[in-house]
Parts: sequence; C-alpha cells; structure tokens
Amino acid sequence: MGNRPTYGPNSEDPVRDYMDVAMEFPRLFALLLIVLEWTRPGLPSPLRPICDLRVLNHFIKEARDAEVAMRSCRDGCSLSESVTVPQTRVDFDVWEKKSALDQAQEVQSGLWLLHQALSLLRASVTNTALHSHIDNGIRNLLSINAVLRSLNIQEYTPSSSAVGGEETWRVSSAPDLLQVHVNFLRGKVRLLLLDAQACHPDVS
Repeated sequence: MGNRPTYGPNSEDPVRDYMDVAMEFPRLFALLLIVLEWTRPGLPSPLRPICDLRVLNHFIKEARDAEVAMRSCRDGCSLSESVTVPQTRVDFDVWEKKSALDQAQEVQSGLWLLHQALSLLRASVTNTALHSHIDNGIRNLLSINAVLRSLNIQEYTPSSSAVGGEETWRVSSAPDLLQVHVNFLRGKVRLLLLDAQACHPDVS
C-alpha cells in the first residue's frame, strides 16, 4: 500500500489536523490580505477600521526575525552610512498629554523615517538572504500606513526640518536600525492603534 502521507502532528487524522491549522490562524491571513490589497495605489480608504492587533503582532514578529537574521550575518550586511531614525522611548505622561493629532503625526513621521532607512539598508546589503527580510519590513510599513488610513487618520509626511528634531536620533549599524524598527512598532505604533478613536466609537 506504500507509505501513508504525513499531514502534520496528527498525521493519523488528517481532518483533525486540518481543523487544528484552521483554528490556529482564524483570521490573520485574511486580514493581512485585506491590508496588502488596500496598499495598492489608487484604491480608496477602506470602509471599516482595522482594530485587530494581530495584524501588527505579525509585523512585529517579522521585524524581530529580520533583526535576528541581521545579527547572525557576517558578510555583506552592513549599512553604508548612518541614518536618522525615530526615538522609541516612550514617556507615558508626556505621550498621554499629546493630542491625537500630535501622536498620529509623530508615529507617521517615524514610519516615514524607517521607510527611508530600510530602503537605504536594502541598497547597502549584498547578502541576498537578508533581502527578503528587508523587503518584508518595507512592505509592512506601507501596510501600517494603510491601517492608519482605515482608522481615519489623515496622512502626514514630515518636512525636512522635522527630520533632525528631538524625536529622532541616528544609528550607524544595521542591527541597531532593525532593533529600532522592532521597538517603534511595539511602542508608539501599538499605543496609537490601541487608542484610535475609530476603534472606540462609543467613547466620547
């Protein structure tokens, strides 16, 4: 009869194994596909806000994977020049006193800086194994901007004068850049999404 195909940890019951996989990822991939679809040029803002933080958690995981891969790299993985990145430290007393507009603009400025920095890193790195990690990071930043649009947060691009402001600093190594990427998503981006008015319509 030959060897029986293996489906996973419950290989004797492929139906149960399939159901386990379905239960493990209930909506994540559907949400990710929606977000990625909304990043296509020319499409209007989505009608429903994306308030499920599992989307952001997925992006954070991929950012961590990129940092781990970069720290283990020994050749062709350096940053060609120092880059400006957002501050990741959060003073909660100061943050809570800021208006929703100021918080949103600070996060969007940080996302813009990270996009510029990761794009430079992509051009600097010659280790092809890292290219997919960096490409994922760049795409995910665009997807986060799509999430912000879904929350009715007005798009904002920082001026050149704001690039070197007090909410920024400079890093000169690729691992440091990717660590900033992780911490910014875990900190200010998460805080902004948690408090988004569109996700709390009944709160005045």
